[in-house]
Amino acid sequence: MRLNLHCHPLTGALAVDQIIVEWSLSDSGTIWLRYHVDGTVSEVKLPGHADPSQRMDCLWQHSCFELFLKKPGSKHYCEFNFSPSGHWAAYSFSDYRQGMEQLSMAQRPEILMDFSDTHIGLEATVRLPGILQGSALDAGLSAVIEMHNGEKSLWALAHPAGKPDFHHQDCFKLKIEAAERS
Repeated sequence: MRLNLHCHPLTGALAVDQIIVEWSLSDSGTIWLRYHVDGTVSEVKLPGHADPSQRMDCLWQHSCFELFLKKPGSKHYCEFNFSPSGHWAAYSFSDYRQGMEQLSMAQRPEILMDFSDTHIGLEATVRLPGILQGSALDAGLSAVIEMHNGEKSLWALAHPAGKPDFHHQDCFKLKIEAAERS
């Protein structure tokens, strides 16, 4: 399935023309995402590739792609960050921006990058933790795009009124049917 992200009106699209996200969820509870950014890539600040990739905090302060997941009706949610460097983060929240903890992951996400003068592609494959498997999910997809001059554009499936906030309930617009556990 392909979805368009929308730039928050307070941040401006800057050098980005559009961001499309493709996704799928396997029966084994693995989610695959591909973020495809079209625009003037030379104006986008991308972190250098890191080998090996590691769990790292504060990835959202630079160009970063994000996934938020929660069970419908639940206050508890999880956040995943994927950096073009290959670094990643996974957090669990007990409620809206409260109770943040590192989310235990059986294996680290696999992150692949490709880019040209006109596009950036980031692919992430994540084995969802058991707490998110076997249930329908509400998802939010988002991206932070940093320019060389330090400005950022913020993209999401939907934005709440007012300032940008990817954690807000209004951003959880994608409805994912339950995948069977294997």
